[in-house]
Amino acid sequence: MLNIFTLTTNKLVEHLKSGQISSVEVCNQYIERIEKFEKDVKAWEYFDKKKLLEKAAEADEYRKSGKPLGSLHGLPIAVKDIIGTFEMPTECGSPVRKKMPSSQDSEVVNLLKIEGAIVMGKTVTTELAYFHPGKTTNPHDNSRTPGGSSSGSAAVIAAHMAPLSIGSQTNGSIIRPASYCGVVGYKPSYGLISRSGVMRQSDKLDHIGVFGKTVEDVALFAKSLIKKDLYDPSTIHYAADEMLTVCKKGPLYEPKFIFYKTKNWKNIDKESQKSFEFFIKTFKKNIEVFDTPSYFDDIPKYHKIIHETDMANNFQGYYKKSKKHLSKEMVSAIERGLKYSAKEYAEAIDFMKRSYESYKEVFEDYHGVLTPSSAGVAPKGLKSTGSPEFCTIWTYMGLPSISLPLLVGENNLPLGIQLIGDKLDDLRFLGVANWLEKNCKKYAK
Repeated sequence: MLNIFTLTTNKLVEHLKSGQISSVEVCNQYIERIEKFEKDVKAWEYFDKKKLLEKAAEADEYRKSGKPLGSLHGLPIAVKDIIGTFEMPTECGSPVRKKMPSSQDSEVVNLLKIEGAIVMGKTVTTELAYFHPGKTTNPHDNSRTPGGSSSGSAAVIAAHMAPLSIGSQTNGSIIRPASYCGVVGYKPSYGLISRSGVMRQSDKLDHIGVFGKTVEDVALFAKSLIKKDLYDPSTIHYAADEMLTVCKKGPLYEPKFIFYKTKNWKNIDKESQKSFEFFIKTFKKNIEVFDTPSYFDDIPKYHKIIHETDMANNFQGYYKKSKKHLSKEMVSAIERGLKYSAKEYAEAIDFMKRSYESYKEVFEDYHGVLTPSSAGVAPKGLKSTGSPEFCTIWTYMGLPSISLPLLVGENNLPLGIQLIGDKLDDLRFLGVANWLEKNCKKYAK
């Protein structure tokens, strides 16, 4: 039998389609991994191996029928526990949602099923996808945080307990866990993936994204989830069918990047700073180091106003009825959100548009922007999920971003480089990310 953990997801999908390996065999290998490592990593909120094998057997029978197969047929995929699933509970990391079912599948789960994928279980999230940690640990060091809020979604990839997973980001909840766990985490442009049927924090800031082993793997996955959805008015019509093809081709000519150390550079530990400096030196002919524009200084303040005002609105029912079951972090955020004025909120929304209009010309001369994904390797302890400070600006502007596990920091722990592209330029952006991933591996050799 094939050892699936040595394969990229693209290769695994090819073997599933050809019948070289069955979905049941794939799922059994993942079940063995879960039974071995889950007790330490604690990445799953809901997992039922019997149900998984039943779905896998159905997928194998369908394949034998000779009918057309979806692009992910028979592949098990992990889903963050804020994403609605009719057949599984959606508890959102909070006792206020304990054993609460979803009335229907979310749009992203519908799209997974259309492509023949199997929802293998629900991964741990922080409380209501905010800062208060869940039970998950970092697979590289169980005494360290996996990051948040998509804690379990990043950890299952790092621990080889799933080939692909879905997460979400409102600030830094895909990029930071990807960096800490040493996996690829991709947050598409705002408006590409539907949030319909997903717990909502902020309509203006919430993004759905994906985790995988390689850039080509997340490209394969994301193209199945990008679709206009009438139930999420923020989504747009976007031609993503060629996403994997364009990703594999890469840029037409050698790319140029800007690297921002940002004003938060002082917060990065010394060992990680050395790794980033080595990276910049290695790609010196491709990288120019600049200071961030001065108007970026206002973005964290405006992001916070939108984020907390929207949480106060969306979570007011929990706050009124079940305040004692919410963490101090959540209660404080909601209470701050209740105090912002309509004028402050309107200014924050307006600045979102103006800041992107001022910034977008950068992408006329550069293929992308590079920054640290996080302020170093995963911090010790499980009482915090780390800081999203290197992600806030790009989430606020709705730009595509990806964390690539290209570096190592102290104790040989993973350290991510974040690449940011122009809004709705995701196909070309992933091609550039693929170039960076492959060329960094060449230098590593």
